[in-house]
Amino acid sequence: MTDLLLQKWQCQACGEIYDESLGSPETGIPPGTRFADLPADWICPACGSPKAEFALYEE
Repeated sequence: MTDLLLQKWQCQACGEIYDESLGSPETGIPPGTRFADLPADWICPACGSPKAEFALYEE
């Protein structure tokens, strides 16, 4: 798996970025974890919004 294939997702409520290459160590998600593979009950670590509030981030 290369970083070129990994994407970033942005919380539409607060702007937090979930970067697949970094994961979410503060919520126990290891680097390289695809957004689609996050648990259904995963929430934004910054504001607590549900996963459904995230959209693909276009840099």
